[in-house]
Amino acid sequence: MQANEPGAPTAAEIDEATLAFAQKIVQYARSGETGELALLLEKGLPRNLRNERGDSLLMLASYNGHADTTRMLLEHGADPELRNDAGQTPLMGAAFKGDLAIATLLLEHGAQVDGAGADGRTPLMFAAMFNRVEMAQLLLARGANPEAVDASGSTAAQAAQKMGAADTYALLAPPA
Repeated sequence: MQANEPGAPTAAEIDEATLAFAQKIVQYARSGETGELALLLEKGLPRNLRNERGDSLLMLASYNGHADTTRMLLEHGADPELRNDAGQTPLMGAAFKGDLAIATLLLEHGAQVDGAGADGRTPLMFAAMFNRVEMAQLLLARGANPEAVDASGSTAAQAAQKMGAADTYALLAPPA
């Protein structure tokens, strides 16, 4: 677990009961246990607590489609731009999954529509690659740049084409 704060104990310094408690918190986020998490946050639980892969509570709740838990975490100040160890944001996860409700919540609470990972991929690129047309439309409506390029120089349309995502390619391809 990463509390994302200076002086946080290392895994070797955490006893088994504390580790079990931390794992329970992560499971609350993953399974959408909104009430339990809200109570713990009100008692001082770090809102940006992360697991061993750097997934924040917000990442886990949003990726697993728990809109109420996602909303509550955002209302408690969870950072929608906090990246996991793979450089992914919750909005990228929502784009990959095609979850419009979660993406809308994240965008309404400060997620950057064009926030790119270390590889340069944006949420629109994830939506394009996995043929999530409605997600791509939402991101475009919120100002996503279809001409942004990733580290390999590919746009969202090119990424869609490479992945065989015909519908998002048709949406994003430049006019012939």
